[in-house]
Amino acid sequence: MRNRIGGGLVIVAVALALFARQWFFVVDERNQAILLQFGEPVATITESGLSTKIPFIQNVIYFEKRVLSSDGSPQEYLTRDKKRLVVDHVTRWRIEDPLLFYKAVRTESGARARLDDIVFSELRRELATVDFAEVISDQRDPIMERVAASSATTASEFGIDLVDVRVKRADLPMEVEQSVFNRMRAERQRDSALFRAEGEEQANIIRAQADRASTVIMAEGYRDAQTLRGEGEAAAIRIYADALSQDREFYAFSRRLESYGEILKQGDRVVVAAGANFFDYLLNHELTTELLATSTVTDE
Repeated sequence: MRNRIGGGLVIVAVALALFARQWFFVVDERNQAILLQFGEPVATITESGLSTKIPFIQNVIYFEKRVLSSDGSPQEYLTRDKKRLVVDHVTRWRIEDPLLFYKAVRTESGARARLDDIVFSELRRELATVDFAEVISDQRDPIMERVAASSATTASEFGIDLVDVRVKRADLPMEVEQSVFNRMRAERQRDSALFRAEGEEQANIIRAQADRASTVIMAEGYRDAQTLRGEGEAAAIRIYADALSQDREFYAFSRRLESYGEILKQGDRVVVAAGANFFDYLLNHELTTELLATSTVTDE
């Protein structure tokens, strides 16, 4: 008996759970919902909480209340100065009117496709009115604000509140990028060649100045050396003249001895003419002795 009662209670509990599931539904704070009856919208629930529906006749479709994002594929645009530009953008949006949203685009994927078309169109129109330099400069934010404002007006017709549109990346097409890179490289090579030429010119100027300074220094040194040499020779001649005026014979004797020291070396054999007087002071001992004695007396 108890088993039959327990089994009956289980069946009743399951039936109640299924019944409650058909009668009640919950909308949390992250979502909003549309109540459909035979496929036609009959109510919109935007507040979180517990709601009721008619079993097997009505059903519920949920939509996000949070901010969503749509990452469009990169597209090529033409600026006012006829420059090609590849722009990759991201769109942030939320479902503002679930009923209008459901009637217009049905699902989030349909909404993303429609938003991409809208933003692509507005971007194409806006970028055609500005130059390439403005897009890649600090003027990008005002441009995107204008794109977001114009896109939001169109998106509101689909129950969508467009929050923002931002550019993730703005590049030149690959073939244009390569040509720009080649041009930049050629400009850098031209600049480097110019710098090298200017450096070589300065180096030549410095070398010329150094060579001129070296030549001047060498010339002045040679001049001073010649002057000093001339002064030394003049002093030597004056000394020789003074010595000659004091004792002509002794002067000749001392000069001849200096010549002997320069010419005669140990082991040398010298052949001279019979009448030559070069060795007079070596051969005439009496004259040599007299000169040495005279020099000794004179020194005392």
